[in-house]
Amino acid sequence: MSNSTLLLRTLLIIILVLTGSIASAQQIRVYGTVYDRTGRFGMPSVSVMNSAGGGTVTDSLGRYSLKMDKADSISFSYQGKATMKIPVTEIPPNRPFDSKIHVDVTTLPTVVVEEKIRSYQADSIANRMEYQKVFNFHTDYITTGSTVVGLNLDALLTMRKNRRMDKFRNELEELERQKYIDHRFNRALVKKLTGLDSTALNSFMERYRPTYELLFTFDTEYDYFRYIKDLGRYFKHDWKQTHPDPH
Repeated sequence: MSNSTLLLRTLLIIILVLTGSIASAQQIRVYGTVYDRTGRFGMPSVSVMNSAGGGTVTDSLGRYSLKMDKADSISFSYQGKATMKIPVTEIPPNRPFDSKIHVDVTTLPTVVVEEKIRSYQADSIANRMEYQKVFNFHTDYITTGSTVVGLNLDALLTMRKNRRMDKFRNELEELERQKYIDHRFNRALVKKLTGLDSTALNSFMERYRPTYELLFTFDTEYDYFRYIKDLGRYFKHDWKQTHPDPH
């Protein structure tokens, strides 16, 4: 190996290390809560996006956390209702960055906050339409542009954006799967089939929540209902053993 080749490879390694270090140093964590228009209820399933193509989804309490570059902007979107883009440089550091989405919510008796009832099909279609750029995105590796010692900088930046887009698309697809589970394995149905109520019903729903794949193993709705009823009988017996009637 010639000295010039060794020098070029060493320089390449140094550039890669410096590029990664600079990118890490420029990233900051933006976090907070997204509320409904009243500012009282945290909104679940709100998409939090950055200008670089990445993003995340708020949890059941409306909370989010996202690593972003200082040159990025952040915006929030929920079923077609979106906020303006806010530059990261305008967000106070080390403090929660909260936002509001102009959506009315209904407080249910179980203290679960949800938007007025929609079908999971409508949610899925709206989700696909709103993020068609993410769902229809295909990786695109640039092969021309700025090159330093055999290193294509444009290609590296594009690969980084592709990874962000892939991660965001996976999160949106997982959100659709969870909504489908919520639709099939809902409290009203489970209560009707098992006769459980209150704390016992909550425990059953948490313990036996099916996976997305499991829901497609039942040939008919009858088989699925029988599965829940059988689990209910087993659960009742176990519940009585661990929670004896004080009277």
